[in-house]
Amino acid sequence: MATDTPNLSGPFDVIIVGSGAGGGMSAYHLTKSGLKVLMLEAGRHYDPATETPMFNTNAEAPLRGVGTPDKPFGFYDATVDGGWQVPNEPYTVAEGSEPFTWWRPRMLGGRTNHWGRIALRFGPLDFKPKSRDGLGHDWPITYDDLAPWYDKTEKLIGVSGAYPAQNLLNTPDSPAGCLMEAAPPRAFEIFYGRAFKAMGIPVIPMHGAVVTGAMEGRNTCLFATPCGRGCAIGANFQSTTVLLPPAMATGNLTIRTNALVYQVDLDKAGKAKGVSFVDRKTGEHHSVTAKAVVLAAGSGETARILLNSKSAAFPDGLCNTHGMVGRYLMDSVGLSVAGQFPAMEGLPPTNDDGQGTQHTYVPWWGYEKQKELGFPRGYHIEIGGGRHMPSMGMAGLLPDDETSVGDELRGKLRNRFGSIIGFDGRGEMIPNDDCYCELDPSVKDKWGVPVLRFHWKWGESETKQAAHMVQTFLAVIDKLGGKPEPGVETDGRKAISKGGEMIHEIGTARMGHDDTDSVVNQFGQSWAVPNLFVMDGAVMVSSPDKNPTLSILALAWRSADNLVTLSKQGAL
Repeated sequence: MATDTPNLSGPFDVIIVGSGAGGGMSAYHLTKSGLKVLMLEAGRHYDPATETPMFNTNAEAPLRGVGTPDKPFGFYDATVDGGWQVPNEPYTVAEGSEPFTWWRPRMLGGRTNHWGRIALRFGPLDFKPKSRDGLGHDWPITYDDLAPWYDKTEKLIGVSGAYPAQNLLNTPDSPAGCLMEAAPPRAFEIFYGRAFKAMGIPVIPMHGAVVTGAMEGRNTCLFATPCGRGCAIGANFQSTTVLLPPAMATGNLTIRTNALVYQVDLDKAGKAKGVSFVDRKTGEHHSVTAKAVVLAAGSGETARILLNSKSAAFPDGLCNTHGMVGRYLMDSVGLSVAGQFPAMEGLPPTNDDGQGTQHTYVPWWGYEKQKELGFPRGYHIEIGGGRHMPSMGMAGLLPDDETSVGDELRGKLRNRFGSIIGFDGRGEMIPNDDCYCELDPSVKDKWGVPVLRFHWKWGESETKQAAHMVQTFLAVIDKLGGKPEPGVETDGRKAISKGGEMIHEIGTARMGHDDTDSVVNQFGQSWAVPNLFVMDGAVMVSSPDKNPTLSILALAWRSADNLVTLSKQGAL
């Protein structure tokens, strides 16, 4: 599908930088509208149909598939190149900053090959947070503005979770016909649901980008293997499965892999004329031209490209006249607590335990209790458990003070396997002035391009939220007769995740009402360079407690439709 040496002479209407959610969605619609598109991807080619080890057992893998520094999510994780660290492409964290870690998949399709397939809509309150409690910033759009694209996106990528309307505050129900049938709850999901419901906390079907019914060219999910491995049968959403192949089929898409874009090039009139990139395999530098440029490289990489695109007109970086590029970097608040539950011991294994994506989840229930809770905003809860394919080690199954060997040990492990349930909080971060990225003045990558330097600091709102997560999880574990994992940290300042650790970083080139408080308008169109667009998570104004991928896709579709309109009007 992609190649390292396509014909780059064009002519091209649009250059897209990045091939993940935003890049893939924009390519899909621009090519289907007849525009000639060149896509530049920094990573290697990847084909999930031939490279996905769906049914390999962990016993066949080195270290039984356990995570390593190079493969932190396990040997078979779909991120075939890249991760927390990318060879020859460092980043730095400013002195005095709290920790920040940056996940970069260097592969065609980007993070859509790796993500958890949790596809949640932002709610009406999420677009107007400042109007509600005076904190953060309001979006220049409302939920109703984006809702039609949510509808279309769910139908296109295949999202399951259909269920009678819940009518929960700020947790939108999808209109009829948008969602496929919900995946049935598994034993551990039924089990924990009893506790939450007894506490007055709702448990509802997860909206997951996993098809429970056949779609054209895609097979129904088998619920047998972890989604993080990728999917050879096309049951879960990946840009490489759903968006790029049909875009290629139009004849209007050219893909160049191993193309690390480092700057946007301007013409004498101040418009974008193309981009420059370095071939990561050969080290050769190239420049390509088009009528318009779309940056969809991810929040960090998009900011890096803009900041590195300096000129006499933009001495501090492209679109950065008011210092907004790289500002208001955000990530989800996160932490995990697990428990062992005697009631779940001895259950028979079932095929549907293999799939990693949750079938149910707990949306935030405290919108009307913010004052008594002592922190603004909230979090949802993702729960993992069941009898997944064993990996190296059986941590947590036996107490530290319990010893046994041989058949006795094996019997206890078999009995207790599947009795561990993990509770993961994913909460909203309020943007602050201490969280941003900039070019490091002294560190460059292998090809001489300045790298990003991150600044990070969680606010008190987030650490209090983290403490509440821990107390909630401990209360549920107790109610179900379980025993929490040893050494649970209850101090929110210590329990909270590192910045970037949730792999939900957004912001850095947010949309707004004018160029003094934002980088782009509501359609991702740059204020400073009208034929330059941003179509990834960089445009987001706030970081709701919902995972961002579905919203990135919907926003990119809306922005691509606007770009097509501008093209037809001759405005590019």
